[in-house]
Amino acid sequence: MVQVIVYFLQLLMFAIFARVIVSWIAPQGGTNNPIVNLIYQITDPILLPFRRILPRVGMFDFTPMFAMITIVVIMRVLQAAD
Repeated sequence: MVQVIVYFLQLLMFAIFARVIVSWIAPQGGTNNPIVNLIYQITDPILLPFRRILPRVGMFDFTPMFAMITIVVIMRVLQAAD
């Protein structure tokens, strides 16, 4: 069961990374691409709480980095408990 959760968290990290790449290509997020919309729908529930806590620094948005660090910590804790 723990391994399934770890796989899900890895998929979530991949989606966050994909969102970062998409934001470099289309910074406004105004695309009509269904894959991009799916990535945003998957990652918004994870990134929005971090956006409430962390302020933007100029053009830089550090919320994906902190979300990925949090996911890695959760994965390590789960794997240590397994």
